[in-house]
Amino acid sequence: MKKTIALLGGARSGKSRRALILAESYERRIMIATAEAGDEEMAERIAVHRAERDPSWRTIEEPLDLAAAFCTASGTVADCSPKTVVVVDCLTLWLSNLMQAGLDVDAETGRLLQSVSHCEADIIFITNEVGLGLVPETKLGRHFRDAQGRLNQRLAEAADVVEFVAAGLPLRLKP
Repeated sequence: MKKTIALLGGARSGKSRRALILAESYERRIMIATAEAGDEEMAERIAVHRAERDPSWRTIEEPLDLAAAFCTASGTVADCSPKTVVVVDCLTLWLSNLMQAGLDVDAETGRLLQSVSHCEADIIFITNEVGLGLVPETKLGRHFRDAQGRLNQRLAEAADVVEFVAAGLPLRLKP
């Protein structure tokens, strides 16, 4: 039976490393990456993440249409079996990409969760918890924080397992 895992935490909390550890036992590993290298520093971050994965990983780069990326990752039901894990890194960048593109975040989140229900593989979502700090100074910052909170709530409701990662340590929130 397939399992959906949500890993939440702050920046550099160890979420991606936790996902790689959880994925080690699978025969087939797929990474859906949402980041785009808009500048040199981001390109370096992406390169570090790639170097952390061994060459057996298949990578799908999709900054906006995660629902379509799951169709690509799934291929056929035989391709997307219980021996497969799909890691999405990360929903926070995806949300930022959606907002910058002027897309409907709630509708895209619904499309994503619907597409996930058709995939037989286990899925690990990585997402940031951005609501623990100060109230953002700008309207856009507050809008992003609120949208991230709603996205995380919908993800946590749909997920079988939810962990909060801080200082590299996972704390099980669900079940």
